[in-house]
Amino acid sequence: MTIPCNLFASLRFCLVNLWRPVITILLGASLFILPGGVMAAPASSYWALWDKSNSESSGVINHQLWQEILDTYLALRPDGNRFRYQLVSQEDRDKLDKYLTDMASLDPGNYSEAEQKAYWINFYNALTVDLILEHYPVKSITKIGPWYQFGPWDMDITQVVGQNLTLNDIEHRILRPLWDDSRIHYAVNCASIGCPDLSPTAFTAANTEPMLNELARRFIRQEKGMSWVDGKLTLSRIYEWYEQDFIDQEGVVLHLRQFASQADGRRLKNYTGTIQYQYDWRLNELK
Repeated sequence: MTIPCNLFASLRFCLVNLWRPVITILLGASLFILPGGVMAAPASSYWALWDKSNSESSGVINHQLWQEILDTYLALRPDGNRFRYQLVSQEDRDKLDKYLTDMASLDPGNYSEAEQKAYWINFYNALTVDLILEHYPVKSITKIGPWYQFGPWDMDITQVVGQNLTLNDIEHRILRPLWDDSRIHYAVNCASIGCPDLSPTAFTAANTEPMLNELARRFIRQEKGMSWVDGKLTLSRIYEWYEQDFIDQEGVVLHLRQFASQADGRRLKNYTGTIQYQYDWRLNELK
């Protein structure tokens, strides 16, 4: 039997498109699951498009609307800050939308590197809060997104200078490679209890450096960052997923000692045991 050319082309088109979701699923799984069931984070990947700045610029990006959202809905707690998603009014949803629209309308390349660093961190955190609000109520950010992906991090979520961006783009293709600063992990918030706390203060070019140190110190001194369980060092999985950002496991321990309490610093210096990891993906909400 001879198959007409147009029918053969249609069959070929169907087969190719049927396989695409399967390939996507397999690729998605390989990005997140390693042998033994351990999750892997995306690698830091340089994106030249964003590697530009204006060192002579005195321009300041206004983050006041984001600060007002934080002031109203972020509850500060010693064990971890919580966000009152359930209480966000429509007026403040509109305020957040305006902030995100304002940020998306800018060309960050027109600003200094310090101004850009604050811009991208605030933008990431505000986009994440907005994403939760769009899907609320939800038990975990990992429940958002296509069923074949782990969470929403590869979803197009905004557009800057005509370029679609995902949360993973902002964190792993802009912030991490351009600034090469392991403290970035304490600044970007994934709306989860196990994540370093959402900062109650919006980042600016002037406050970013001291704030990053303070956020590192806070997380490492919280149980979700570092603790001792039956004498064994227990760390957030952030230090496992992003170990390369601290060079290696020894580098992680040196980093911890820099920000830990004096007692924990001494204990870390003499510790020779194994390290275990934990993480809590539940939503960082306060009802």
